[in-house]
Amino acid sequence: MIKNIYYRLMAKPHRKQALEQLQALEQKLISERTRFAVPFAYRGKGFFKTIQPRQNPWEIEELYKIILELAPRRVLEVGTARGGTLYLWTQAAAPDATIVSVDLPEGEFGGAYPACRIPFYGTFARFEQKLHLLRDDSHKVQTIKKVIEIFDNNPIDFVFIDGDHTFEGVKTDFLNYGPMVRPGGIVALHDILPRYDLSEIQVDRFWQRLKKKYRVKELIGMQGSGRKIGIGLVYVEGQGICNNNFESENG
Repeated sequence: MIKNIYYRLMAKPHRKQALEQLQALEQKLISERTRFAVPFAYRGKGFFKTIQPRQNPWEIEELYKIILELAPRRVLEVGTARGGTLYLWTQAAAPDATIVSVDLPEGEFGGAYPACRIPFYGTFARFEQKLHLLRDDSHKVQTIKKVIEIFDNNPIDFVFIDGDHTFEGVKTDFLNYGPMVRPGGIVALHDILPRYDLSEIQVDRFWQRLKKKYRVKELIGMQGSGRKIGIGLVYVEGQGICNNNFESENG
């Protein structure tokens, strides 16, 4: 309680220090490829203590390389938390990309970052990029409509789903946003390996369904890379992702 009060009082100076450190790291790590290290090297204070991704380093680096090659112009992230992966997508995306983050401000799979971090995350955008931070439920109709509006009804190149980890939650996000992705685009899901320690994390169950319906790739950490969590890639082909593929399934 006392710590949070102190953090709130120091939010502005801590944010200033955070921005200065981020800029210092970017000046040392000039290329997009080397800037993968920035979220891991960054050290802040208070509410800005870290932006390190909650990912297996090998897995997220492999995904980062793939997205660098894709150079997406329209990116959607569902679940932003510390902001580390959001930072990576701004670096991997095209210089004029539109990037949207949807993050639940409270609840079991929400509340990962306070409102005072919004201006800091806003500085992640580079060149002519436009970054939109939506702190709302990704499942809500109005949130989906807002995402469509921001992208001006244009198809998305890359979606990273790392929000609600229940079976129905991840399924809903995939079926809501997957069809927005163009053929040739990618949908990536985090936590595709079974989490026997946390029964509420059920992405692996939905992933097994996806593997039967689409061309996919699994990024599983190498031995010694830390805890293996797994990132699954769905390569969007042909007519794209269709909700009808799941209409006949229950649970």
